[in-house]
Amino acid sequence: MVLRITFLGTSGTIPTVNRNPSAILINFKGERILFDCGEGTQRQMMKAKTGFRKLNRIFITHFHTDHYLGLFGLLETMSLQDRSEAIHIFGPEGISELIHVFRRLGYTNMGYPIHVHELKEGDTVEGDGYKVICCRAEHNIPCNAYAFIENDRPGKFNRKKAEKLGIPPGPLFKKLQMGEPVEINGKIIHPEEVVGNRRRGRKVVYSGDTRPSQKIVELAKDADLLIHEACFTEDLKEWAVETYHSTAKEAGEIARRSKVKRLILTHISPRYDNGEALIIEAEKEFSNVDIASDFMTIEIQYPD
Repeated sequence: MVLRITFLGTSGTIPTVNRNPSAILINFKGERILFDCGEGTQRQMMKAKTGFRKLNRIFITHFHTDHYLGLFGLLETMSLQDRSEAIHIFGPEGISELIHVFRRLGYTNMGYPIHVHELKEGDTVEGDGYKVICCRAEHNIPCNAYAFIENDRPGKFNRKKAEKLGIPPGPLFKKLQMGEPVEINGKIIHPEEVVGNRRRGRKVVYSGDTRPSQKIVELAKDADLLIHEACFTEDLKEWAVETYHSTAKEAGEIARRSKVKRLILTHISPRYDNGEALIIEAEKEFSNVDIASDFMTIEIQYPD
């Protein structure tokens, strides 16, 4: 089952020649879920050929312009493309007012329903085969971090044991895998007799803008991927503290403490060209580190 992540924007604060402002797209079972929508995100989506039609949910972390300014153009473009399906937009307190002002001042009449939801710490959004959990990041304005968590999967099916019990291959196998008992020659066979323990789904965490936070450590616990901002190197730590951002070393510390499998650094300050200095710092704390680049695409595999 596809869980693909496309980095549409990886710059911090302002765009550069090579980096657009923040935007990350998750493709899960064909559904597109967007996290942040910096200026120019719709064009990035066009270049990446992700499509707009199956974009159903947008999660905004906070209201610094490099994280949401592309939202209005994206919504307008989808309207001009005759979209009819509803879209759901999530964000911290104030997201409802933001969308209301956009529509009122622009005299905008979208051709599809827009549902706006304000999320607070601990809120959970249920999707088709997944959920998104919200926690509060440590920034200088209200800012959310998000965990995308796939639903648990059925345990492994023991075919040999099932056949030994007299169960013929076919629909009864599937019923057992889905947790339903079956009857064979007057005997009830229960799923736990041939199916192992349920297996956890995949987990991806996006920090938004934040100082190192115990809440994000807990949110990211055992994640397959942590996408964490890394605006600065340690020599600019005072500036990171003042602006409520993280250094690459601090992002590595969060990854290590969370016991995640992989760390990808994003929200890269324009002062770092290829980001090599950021990777070197993060690797002092955590070994499996990459730096995001625009149009970088990765697939998250099942943990077992």
